[in-house]
Amino acid sequence: MSSIRFEDRVAIVTGAGGGLGKSHALMLASRGAKVVVNDLGAALDGTGEPTRVADQVVAEIKAAGGEAVANYDGVDSAEGGERIVQTALDNFGRVDIVVNNAGILRDGSFAKMGLDSWEAVLSVHLGGTFHVTRAAWPRFREGRFGRVVNTTSAAGLYGNFGQANYSAAKMGIVGFTETLAQEGAKYDIKANAIAPVAKSRMTETILPAEVLAKLEPHLVSPLVLRLAAEDCPVSGRIYAVGGGYVARVAVMEAKGANLGQKMTPEDLVERWAEIEDLSGARAFANAMEAVQQALAQA
Repeated sequence: MSSIRFEDRVAIVTGAGGGLGKSHALMLASRGAKVVVNDLGAALDGTGEPTRVADQVVAEIKAAGGEAVANYDGVDSAEGGERIVQTALDNFGRVDIVVNNAGILRDGSFAKMGLDSWEAVLSVHLGGTFHVTRAAWPRFREGRFGRVVNTTSAAGLYGNFGQANYSAAKMGIVGFTETLAQEGAKYDIKANAIAPVAKSRMTETILPAEVLAKLEPHLVSPLVLRLAAEDCPVSGRIYAVGGGYVARVAVMEAKGANLGQKMTPEDLVERWAEIEDLSGARAFANAMEAVQQALAQA
């Protein structure tokens, strides 16, 4: 089995000043990639005086013989996304891989969630994923190659109490990723999403120490490299990953029931168990395929 290498490839990793992003950046660099280490250096909620934590990661990469450059822009604006990509172009002349990892938390029950908390989390997670990928996309198309690895979450896939903003952003990233995969296919641009569980600023206050010890970030990064590799075999996929565990996640649709053109609410009551039955459920390649399934039974 040949080794996965990234010589002559340039990768951007957002939120790479610590935790998962740092692990992704270090591992990419160790396999030959030139890395833009992006991190605003703010607190977990996105506030506070910025610190240049990205410099520390760059220094670590260089000390190990790799190539890297720091970027301190926020991902939550079009201008920030453009400057992040421009950092790659100015220093390395190209961009091949984008790992969208940057994020913040502003948890609170929905009843108490203010508009500022809602907008801030969506602007960093969903907006940031959009801004950085959008800035890199023309370069991917021109070079007829690109790899996008986005970061979703179990909270997005399944919901989580106190995280309506975070969950909405993370599920939005799933739909965004699926569409990128379809639109990028003819240019050899592949987009996938990971739902990681790892020791980080976001989990160290909610998971016990003995659990965190099994969830080191370096147990997530190998999947990022697999999805960023030139021979990556998939696109538009979602993977749960953490502690050495990796599994594909899919949005599924049951066989369902055809209740006819005169369907009533009472008919739904009568056949509710059939509608709910997930045996034989399937995943669809795109929205039109799913619509056709419904139309075929109409």
